[in-house]
Amino acid sequence: MEIVSGKITNITPDAITINAPYQNIDRACLRKYKDVCIGLPDGRTITPAQRKKAYVLLTKISEWSGYTPIEVIKEITKLKFMIDTENLDGKVFSLSDCDVTTAREYISFLINFVIENNIPVGQPLIELCEDIGKYVYACLLNKVCAVCGKPPAQLHHVDRVGMGRNRNTINHLNMLVLPLCGVHHIECHNMPQYEFNVKYHLIPIKLTEEIGRKYNLSNKNLSQK
Repeated sequence: MEIVSGKITNITPDAITINAPYQNIDRACLRKYKDVCIGLPDGRTITPAQRKKAYVLLTKISEWSGYTPIEVIKEITKLKFMIDTENLDGKVFSLSDCDVTTAREYISFLINFVIENNIPVGQPLIELCEDIGKYVYACLLNKVCAVCGKPPAQLHHVDRVGMGRNRNTINHLNMLVLPLCGVHHIECHNMPQYEFNVKYHLIPIKLTEEIGRKYNLSNKNLSQK
């Protein structure tokens, strides 16, 4: 695959027009170029709010690790993030000038690390997250409450089970769920689901087989049929 750089010259509701200078016409004819993959890098720079969130998380990870210097924690986690996301172009991003998308994904990575290792942060993680869906999914997999972060979380069905439906026999796949501790699970059942979601800024996630196994759902409950 050959890579060329170009500039966007026009954007309409239906298409993006790109002008990419290219001089090796013989190669283009030989290889019969037709289809292209276009990468659209985020042109926005990391915001002060994102930078603050990242450093709050890095500080807590540093404290949890035995006060490893934050700069060391930062470099280690950035490299691990790049490996996990297969971003191996050899250039390590900087929290001073990286793009908004990279910052967003890196913060999600740090939050996952905090959840997986049960690192105390001193505030609800949802206040620091950039991607609520990824945050809720991480809470589901680690069985911690998406509201307060306390384990163990119970599996709350947003698609309410009951009303003649037996939770032991129905198929749970793709049902909308949330991980909630006992206190917040009761609160949720005592108010409209929409109001609960708005109050805590939550987005329910469709239950997958991986999530179902975490909550000991049977094969029958996870059947595709």
